[in-house]
Amino acid sequence: MKNLVNVSHWIANAYLIYAFGYASLFKVFQKQSMMENMNNFGFGKVWTLFIGYGELLGVIGLIVGIWMHQVKNLSVLWLFPFAIGALITHFAHNDYQYHYTALFCCIACMVALVTDKNFKLIL
Repeated sequence: MKNLVNVSHWIANAYLIYAFGYASLFKVFQKQSMMENMNNFGFGKVWTLFIGYGELLGVIGLIVGIWMHQVKNLSVLWLFPFAIGALITHFAHNDYQYHYTALFCCIACMVALVTDKNFKLIL
């Protein structure tokens, strides 16, 4: 059981690095299709770059977090609003075909935090 929790934790983190990694780089390097899609969602070039750099900061934190768990947890918390925002944006624009990545990112954020032995949320 302990191995299953550990494996699911690292799979969730790897998925977050993958999903936010390519999405942020597409925004930062201004890939034409990403810029057009973000423009269709109502985000101009400045906001697209702002979102891209924010996501890239979170991805760098996740990579550094492999060695420093506090940075990893902070990065997951940083990326969670981006995942929620992406999911809501896809829903708001009736883009139900491509919302799965954002949905899986939301789930991966929760799994990464719940399965981390160094993270506690006290309410």
